[in-house]
Amino acid sequence: MKPIIAIVGRPNVGKSTLFNRLVGRRKAMVDDMPGVTRDRNYAEVDRFERPFILVDTGGFEPETSNKLLQQMREQSRFAMEEADLILFIMDARDGLTPADRDVVEMLRRIDKPVFYIINKVDGDRHEAAAGDFYSLGIDHIYTISAEHNRGVGDMMDDVMEALPLDTGKGGDEEITKIAVVGRPNVGKSTLVNRLVGYERVVANPTAGTTRDAIDTRFMVHKKPYLLIDTAGIRRKGKTTEKIEKYSVMDALRAIERADVVLIVLNAEEGVTEQDSKIAGYAYEAGRGCIFVVNKWDTLTKDNSSMGKFIEEIRRSFKYLPFAPILFVSATSGQRTGKIIEEVDKVMEQYSKRVSTSDLNRVFSKATDENHAPLDQGRRVKFYFATQVGTKPPSFVIFTNRPEGIHFSYERYIMNRFRDAFQFTGTPLKLIFRGRDRKGA
Repeated sequence: MKPIIAIVGRPNVGKSTLFNRLVGRRKAMVDDMPGVTRDRNYAEVDRFERPFILVDTGGFEPETSNKLLQQMREQSRFAMEEADLILFIMDARDGLTPADRDVVEMLRRIDKPVFYIINKVDGDRHEAAAGDFYSLGIDHIYTISAEHNRGVGDMMDDVMEALPLDTGKGGDEEITKIAVVGRPNVGKSTLVNRLVGYERVVANPTAGTTRDAIDTRFMVHKKPYLLIDTAGIRRKGKTTEKIEKYSVMDALRAIERADVVLIVLNAEEGVTEQDSKIAGYAYEAGRGCIFVVNKWDTLTKDNSSMGKFIEEIRRSFKYLPFAPILFVSATSGQRTGKIIEEVDKVMEQYSKRVSTSDLNRVFSKATDENHAPLDQGRRVKFYFATQVGTKPPSFVIFTNRPEGIHFSYERYIMNRFRDAFQFTGTPLKLIFRGRDRKGA
């Protein structure tokens, strides 16, 4: 599993600018107005020596009566608790503030690597102004300019040294690993209890009752499964906290470890933006996906209700047209028996290999019937395709114009492969290479 790095700090100290610098593209919205980043933003980063997941947070104000800032503070606190390494950002232009001191005292009590960073040090003048921060008594403080990339490289060299090792996906290669993800109060814990057949996870109708990922091994027809519930029992003192947005940190970790992801939706509430965020990460992580619409028994329905809900899912998750959809009630058990059957089907396709001859027969027919668009006035030629991996099925396609394949044509090829080889419930990965590249 990839380690997680969280960026925290007061509003407007440059957290999102550093996030974009490390990600290598403009993913987080950057604005001079404090508080632009209200919820956490996530990205997989593989530009450095070791891959990791980077988390951008809203501004952290230890003491505030502002409701929005209070909610942002809780999001930042969750990030600090659950990350493997923390980048704490301070602002050279503002100088050392009482809020900075309060956060530093909090971070001293955290048993994990913390990097203390002074941002907006654009030159020697700002470097001199950063002297006040050394009164914090911290052994090493990094002075950087995220906007101008000053000092960021040296800092990241040390981050790579301190980053915990990637633990991978575990040694259970023969077991099917299933992650259960979704917003608060969609019924994840009740669904887990229903699947494993006993009260393994405490279920509570209060949103956000559960926090830490819980692993449960169980057997169905003598076949082993590992169920990763993105939920655990919240510490007693935390049960009254009011959190506006769902902490998806556990979902990220669970998805990283899983083969198949159950994306649980609440039939009573329909599809929300937060559902899209969670499902999007499952897709980007290349995992098999199944939509599980829970609490279906609570709705007043007619003959068109299911069809309308399916249309809403397909419209909201256009990037997951292949994912099966199940309508269940975790409370009553209605149709929950279908879930493992569907998991097995998805897992079969997720792990499937196609012979090179069959693959190229389908590929040649597809490219003959629909030629690729010209790239800068030049014809795109294809030579052959080969499968290079599974989980998800991954294919290398050799061509004279690897950079000139339009995404719509890539999607066309992907759909032809999907139709020909029944790749259901799993994303596919296509890699275009020049013919001079040796091997797969």
